[in-house]
Amino acid sequence: MPLILFNKPYGVLSQFSRPDGRPTLKDYVTESNVYPAGRLDADSEGLMLLTDDGKLQARISQPGEKLAKSYWVQVEGIAGQEQLALLERGVDLKDGIARALHAKAIDEPKDLWPRNPPIRERRNKPTSWIDIAIAEGRNRQVRRMTAAAGLPTLRLVRYAMGPWSLDDLACGETRRITNEKAWRRVREPLQERQ
Repeated sequence: MPLILFNKPYGVLSQFSRPDGRPTLKDYVTESNVYPAGRLDADSEGLMLLTDDGKLQARISQPGEKLAKSYWVQVEGIAGQEQLALLERGVDLKDGIARALHAKAIDEPKDLWPRNPPIRERRNKPTSWIDIAIAEGRNRQVRRMTAAAGLPTLRLVRYAMGPWSLDDLACGETRRITNEKAWRRVREPLQERQ
């Protein structure tokens, strides 16, 4: 079975069961007996990886493996150097300190698909974009980190996990990679992937 890369749309649950009629992975992924290697909240978008290989799933999703997860985050307010440095130094969350591997201000990512529904725009509240990477995957971690830095998240798109990225994968599309190729990529030393 291949490793499946999936560009999850906004509003899709990161599960196959349908508790209340909302869209799920089942609406997009045709393979059976594959499981997510990590999750994304329904209100987050972007890259998910699915596999039937339990060892590969653990290698990708376990915090001790230190596979970076990279996000484009649209925030309310203008991300200044002080706030970005705070995200890298670490913010105190209820479940401990959380540090970004990097946090930098960016322009809105090119070729980013429109979100449906669009974020609510406020005339008197400017927004900005941050590129942030973390090695952990706590519940709603990036959203909680940006809020702690005074920059509430409006839109969150995961664009990379370890050596895999969205590249030209359109919203709602999947791509398959052989398990052999996936294992080769995940075993590359971290510095070769960056």
